[in-house]
Amino acid sequence: MKLYISADIEGTAGIAHWDETDAVRGGSQYDYFCGQMTREVAAACRGAQSLGNWDVYVKDAHDSARNIIPTELPRGVRLRRDWSGNPLVMVEGLDAEHFDALALTGYHSAAWDAGNPLSHTMITAADEVLINDERASEFMISAYTAGMLGVPVVFLSGDENLCKSAKVFIPGITTVAVSNGIGNGSVAMHPLDAAERIEDGTRRALQGDLSKCQVKMPDRFSVRIRYKEHTRAYRMGWYPGAVRVDEKTIEFESANYDDILRFFLFVL
Repeated sequence: MKLYISADIEGTAGIAHWDETDAVRGGSQYDYFCGQMTREVAAACRGAQSLGNWDVYVKDAHDSARNIIPTELPRGVRLRRDWSGNPLVMVEGLDAEHFDALALTGYHSAAWDAGNPLSHTMITAADEVLINDERASEFMISAYTAGMLGVPVVFLSGDENLCKSAKVFIPGITTVAVSNGIGNGSVAMHPLDAAERIEDGTRRALQGDLSKCQVKMPDRFSVRIRYKEHTRAYRMGWYPGAVRVDEKTIEFESANYDDILRFFLFVL
């Protein structure tokens, strides 16, 4: 059995400011949160490995995709760093032939959602991203990708709002909410408690009925993106098949989710 873990940072326990996610501006705070991101990923790895029959593959899926400290991960784990340019983006390399389940750590609320002071969807230039009239997070985008590929989405850690919405989207998923956004701030559990609960949650998720974590794919996808600047909407509206709805909003539709992923690759 093989587990794919996609790791982000803005849903890591305690994080509250953009500088803490940025290698250039963040200094010692960035170093600390890379360490916490790594601890939470390592905890998910240990949870899987403790079952004895799971191999683990990790995708560093934040910003440069060069954040996780490799030596802090358990032995035997494979780590994918940087970006290939593949439309699967945060879960690039995922497929049903090689992977039996997907877990996500450090994920965060969607753009426009108040659940995290760093809420966004792929880029901070987008005010809101909707998929079939539902506010889309990076978790939702990756979960639909897994659904398209036939891989169950079994575990998620991140902020409380995201975890609540994930349970509605995938009732069988196991979640661990490590923080709760309040305005421009955040309240988080102790970082070691977060790691402990993530390890336990991953273990429990993989011991459950994975079939209950399959994402049901809609017959058709309608995507709407509202940007903060009208100039970006004008430019992105030239994507083949995209329609400019108003000065700041574009829309794109397809029955195939891989078309949606290619659209996102160029406009988000």
